[in-house]
Amino acid sequence: MPPHGPALNALHALLGRRIVFVGGKGGVGKSTIAAAIAATAAERGRSCLAVSTDPAHSLGDVFGKAVGHHEKRLTEHLWGLEIDPEDEAGRHIAAVKQQMKSLVHPRLYAEIDRQLDLARFAPGTMEAALLERMAELMADAGTRFDLVIFDTAPTGHTLRLLSLPEIMMAWTEGLLQHQERSSKLTSVLKRFGGGAAKGDELSLIDAPADHRAGSRAEKLSEILLARQRKLRRARELLLDTEATSFILVLNPDKLSILESRKALESLERVHVPVAALIVNRVLPAEAGGAFLEARRRQEAPYLAEIERDFARLPRRLLPLLPDDVNGLDALRQIGRLLLD
Repeated sequence: MPPHGPALNALHALLGRRIVFVGGKGGVGKSTIAAAIAATAAERGRSCLAVSTDPAHSLGDVFGKAVGHHEKRLTEHLWGLEIDPEDEAGRHIAAVKQQMKSLVHPRLYAEIDRQLDLARFAPGTMEAALLERMAELMADAGTRFDLVIFDTAPTGHTLRLLSLPEIMMAWTEGLLQHQERSSKLTSVLKRFGGGAAKGDELSLIDAPADHRAGSRAEKLSEILLARQRKLRRARELLLDTEATSFILVLNPDKLSILESRKALESLERVHVPVAALIVNRVLPAEAGGAFLEARRRQEAPYLAEIERDFARLPRRLLPLLPDDVNGLDALRQIGRLLLD
């Protein structure tokens, strides 16, 4: 497959980034491409963490090694991690429980446990927990690792994750404003001789009788501000073209093109930079036979449609390989096809 100059330049630039997202429709080969870039970066001496956020993990399958939801060293410069959304939600809920229990009367502990155990199954809880974990890993890029590569879930899930920082920042800012109004009300009541404002035992913001209002308000503000800083930093990194690249992977077929077109429009709408397009599993020219010729005739208009609809993006075509991609040697071969 002949090299496409702008695509080669864009893909070489990936190795100089700190964060790379590889996304697209389910089943197009995202995990293989993400693992190949990671293996190639590691082979060239960059410490690299490959992260799967797709609930249907296949990162370990393409590496040919068990990965799991703890960082696993795969080679001298390469680590793998498969994030378990349910495990992250559990960890997230446990942390919130601990924080909330430091802010309320002990009589409320059982109610906090009950409410947050229910919240674990609420829509958006796993996505929020996953986002926080991704934000932590993004902060590791350039510090613990030279490069962090995310093999993301199918496109719709990825777009929700990319939009959550703004949503959660707005929510956090609202809580901080509420906290500020509560503090001002307490101050006014004190000036009018009302003393400290005391809430009942169900109060989460205003203090119950045996807690000082100031100390708890300060703790709450610290918790909310820490989350706000983390999410704001994640958003800044997503939009930083010097630090982060997003790669779209698709196959030359109708559904893959449709979803990639929607994904590109959505990403551009939220100003997330897309560095390049990788067209995976293209039939090689040398493959013969009547069946493959028929498939090639069917594929040709899709390739032309990709050239037309994604003309503004650097593009790289990868051939369909005769064997399954499994193990580091096969991944490095994909890396060479991408970058050489």
